[in-house]
Formats: sequence, structure tokens, C-alpha cells
Amino acid sequence: MSAPPPEPVEPTAVEPVGTKPRRGLQSVTGETFSFADAVGGVRGVVEAVLPGTVFVVVYVISKNLGWSLGAAVAAALVAVVARLVQRTPVTQAIGGLLGIAVGVFWAWRSGEAQNFYAAGLWTNALYLVGVLVTILVRWPAVGFVVEAICTGYSAEKAREQSEQGANPFAGLTAWRKDRDLVRRYTLATWLWVGMFALRLAVQLPLFLDNSVGWLGTARLVLGVPLWGLVLWLTWAVVRGAHQDEPAAEDEVVEDQTAEQ
Repeated sequence: MSAPPPEPVEPTAVEPVGTKPRRGLQSVTGETFSFADAVGGVRGVVEAVLPGTVFVVVYVISKNLGWSLGAAVAAALVAVVARLVQRTPVTQAIGGLLGIAVGVFWAWRSGEAQNFYAAGLWTNALYLVGVLVTILVRWPAVGFVVEAICTGYSAEKAREQSEQGANPFAGLTAWRKDRDLVRRYTLATWLWVGMFALRLAVQLPLFLDNSVGWLGTARLVLGVPLWGLVLWLTWAVVRGAHQDEPAAEDEVVEDQTAEQ
């Protein structure tokens, strides 16, 4: 007697490839936008704001610079140790620790609490000038970043294209032939100029006035929340840019093929 046929097995769902959360500027290239993923999730936000929050709270309460700096470093170290214990990537936590270390050194060396935030002000000023220059020369920075992410541009890929006799920068510059893309990327880059300018406009007077408590508060409000808002606005501006005019993609492919 023959064995009964096996019962049909329902197919199991397979997780799609490439569903890793898009964080930072990678979030502006997705079909949908997740604010939580963009800013690094709850843990990423806590790691970003905790050291600065601890510093300003301890300083406002104690008026003791040494205790405040020590508390900020301790908070940053806790984030690193927690990731090491859980064996999760420590890149973000290490980056936060280095940023805190610069502020701590600057404040400790000068003896002025407001200098804990001096490095951040200089960083925003440099970004403001750099991003503004890319607009003035009509090579908006957001365009390069978004196109690099979308095309998977890397130094290794550029080297391979160069060895094949192709233009290694074709994927980063082809978009400039599309007026709509240039317009979108220019508008998106202005959003980043506005973010850096707003931070400086609010924080610099507080820095010069030695208002450490208000400066720390402004740093928190204009930090992750504002950054996440600008990421969302950038995503809204560049969303579907390539899908609006599929012919433009063909032109890019043809241009790259001709150069090969």
C-alpha cells in the first residue's frame, strides 16, 4: 500500500534583503521615512543626549566644573561599556565619547564651563560655510551624499571603474545633467544651511553670555530633534526624484556606457 502524499506546507515568509534600518542621511533615500530609525532609535538618542544632559544638570545644581565634566564622561563611558557587554556595534557610542572628550578637554583647560560646547559651535560653523559654498558653486552637497548612497559609491568601486577605463566619479556627477534633481538637491541643501545657521544664531549669544544652563538646553533642543526634522524634510524633497523621470536614468546609463 502506497504512502499517503505529504500534506502541503505553506510557504514561510522570508525577510526581504536590505531591510536594515536606514540611519542618518541613509534615511533620506528610502521609500518611507522612519524618524526613530533615522536618529538611531531610542538607544541612539539616549547615547547622544545623555552626556550633555548630565553635564548641564550637574553644573546647574553644583556649579562645580570638575564634577560636571566627570559626570559627562562617566555617562559616555557607560554607553560604551553597555555595548561592549552586549556585544553590539560600538561605533556610535565611541563617536559620542570622543565628542564629549573634546568638550571636556576644552572646558577643563580653560576653566570655563561654556567651553564644553565650544567644539560644537565651531563644527556647526565649519559645516555651515562648507555646505553654503557647495550651493554657491552649484554643486549642492546633498546631491553628492544621496547619489553616493543610491549608487553604492565607495573608494573600492571607484578604483575598479578607474582600472576599467571608466570615469570613477560618473555616478556622483551624472545627476547634474537633470535640472529637476539639481533643483531638489539645492533646496534640500538649503535646509541643512538653515539648521546650522539656526544653531549658531541661538547658541552663540548664550555662549558669549556664559549662560551655561540655557546653552545646554538649547543644545539639546537643537540637536537630535532638529536633526531628525531636517532629515525628514530632506527625504520629502528628494523622495522619488529618480522615479519621476525614468528617461533621465536611461541617459545616465548610456553616459556611463559610453565612457566605458
